[in-house]
Amino acid sequence: MPAQCLGHQQSLLLQLKNSLVFDSASSTKLVHWNQSVDCCSWEGVTCNEGRIIGLDLTNESISGGLDHSSNLFCLQYLRYLSLASNNFSSEIPSQFDKLTNLSYLNLSNACFTGQIPIAILHLTRLVTLDLSTNDFKCKFRYSLKLESPNLKMMVQNLSELMELHLDRVNISAQGYEWGTALSSSLPKLRVLSLSSCDLSGPLDSSLTNLQSLSIIHLDGNDFDGPIPKSFADFKNLTSLVLSSSRLNGTFPEKIFQIPTLETLDLSYNFDLQGSLPEFPLNGSLRMLVLHDTNFSGTLPNSIGNLKMLSKIDLSFCNFNGSIPKSMASLAQLLYLDMSSNYFVGSIPSFNMGKNLTTIKLSNNNLSGQITSTRWEELLNLEVLDLRTNSLEGSIPMSLFSLPSLQELTLSNNRFFGQLNELLMEVKTYPYFLINQSTLSSIDLSNNKIHGEIPNWIWKLPYLDSLNLSYNHLETLDFSLLNMSSLSSLDLHSNQLQGQLSVFPEHAQHLDFSGNNFSSVIPANIGNFLTDTYFFSLSSNKFNGSIPSYGQDPYDRKSVRRFGPDIYYQDVITVTMKGVEAKLVKILTIFTSLDFSCNNFDGHIPEEKIAEGEHTRIKDSEHIKIKDRGISD
Repeated sequence: MPAQCLGHQQSLLLQLKNSLVFDSASSTKLVHWNQSVDCCSWEGVTCNEGRIIGLDLTNESISGGLDHSSNLFCLQYLRYLSLASNNFSSEIPSQFDKLTNLSYLNLSNACFTGQIPIAILHLTRLVTLDLSTNDFKCKFRYSLKLESPNLKMMVQNLSELMELHLDRVNISAQGYEWGTALSSSLPKLRVLSLSSCDLSGPLDSSLTNLQSLSIIHLDGNDFDGPIPKSFADFKNLTSLVLSSSRLNGTFPEKIFQIPTLETLDLSYNFDLQGSLPEFPLNGSLRMLVLHDTNFSGTLPNSIGNLKMLSKIDLSFCNFNGSIPKSMASLAQLLYLDMSSNYFVGSIPSFNMGKNLTTIKLSNNNLSGQITSTRWEELLNLEVLDLRTNSLEGSIPMSLFSLPSLQELTLSNNRFFGQLNELLMEVKTYPYFLINQSTLSSIDLSNNKIHGEIPNWIWKLPYLDSLNLSYNHLETLDFSLLNMSSLSSLDLHSNQLQGQLSVFPEHAQHLDFSGNNFSSVIPANIGNFLTDTYFFSLSSNKFNGSIPSYGQDPYDRKSVRRFGPDIYYQDVITVTMKGVEAKLVKILTIFTSLDFSCNNFDGHIPEEKIAEGEHTRIKDSEHIKIKDRGISD
């Protein structure tokens, strides 16, 4: 039977609880501590022979009450202490040196500020130390610093340390200083995380003396130099993250071939050059992130040997050649982004990657048809972006029936023919989509599509954004628009004609410009524009007068949606042909309103506004109603 909590230990914990300031509604541990229950059974408390050896108060919504007099520092048997993810907004108390048995100390994301106290130096049994701050809830995320003592002084007595996390602690040390300090004092170090610590370079090769290192995260610093070739000598390295660190020179290829390496992130080092080597069989890489670097060359066919690869991001590099067909065998792949390179040829089949959620191949020189890829097997695909290539032919209807697909972007290609033909002759709504399609965004703009827009597209239940601009579309059934949940509809630069009668309710962006619409604007148009900030009917053949389409300034529905400040309707002075005119009751959320290049006549609507409202321009940045026959 486990020993009960010793009485004085329970008293110390209750006194600690009473001294801390915390939100009882959010607390899951402290709020339940009470005298009637043995403290060794309290949530967050670990005992050994009735003595408190572990205390985990992570995410307890603590906002104060920890200072030099706290009873926390009387818990002399503590080995494990976590105060992570709270909001102390104070300096780290200097009494931590009383907890001499600590082997684990986690104060991460607890919003501590100021100099890290010298007391930490005296915790010579520490195996894990985490003082990092990555939480945006902390008002001062970069306010912890290591100046006096500095990094060298802090680690010189921590020879047992295996994990050191100091992300966003201001260390401000040169490469040789911090590198030598770590390599000479921490022989057992396995995890080193110094992200965004204001470190400067160059990276010191002395780090390779720490042969137990398995995780190195040094991203967000200012090394301004190359990566030492000796980094390839790490025998146990599993994760190397050096993104956004101003690295340059040529990346040592042998690092790719470290047998244990699972994560490599070199992104946002714009001057870092390199190429991909031949990969050995059964490589261990799971994440390969090189985007926004100067890597170039072709992809080796042996990339298919990376059977464990789940994420590859080579976007915004200078790779060329074809995408190896061997990538089709990457069964663990979840995320693929090779956009903005110089890849040519066809898109390989990714049907083996049944777990794929994202495929981004935009802004390349890919060509051919996309019907050969077995899209119907990618049941977890959420994002497909093939824009700005030279793809042509039909668009497989299977893309629209993928149960998880949310974003489909095929713009700026060479797809041609009638939209119904492109979609494999599906001319009526495929009812199996009702419960399957999660599509929220479709972009087929800037192709060579003509004919009618199929009616079923308006019935996609989650469709939020549709862009069919820069095509040759001719027919649109406007009666179905009010069935749509669209917030953005872009049909500009087509050959659409007919009468505008309804619009998607609550749409924010509506662009019908550059078509052949020839009707009058419906008098009730304002009922559809309560949420709209961009609205363009320019370059059509609209006629008649412009209706006064603002709603009652006190419309409760609109006030409830936006709040009184956002919804406020303005009187805006517009200059047309050198003459000023007032355009009244324009919603303040508008940033662009364009009725130019039509056949309107009559006056711009002008009416009185409620007494006390000021004439002003607020959020409306672009008002354009230049037209034949309109007078002020």
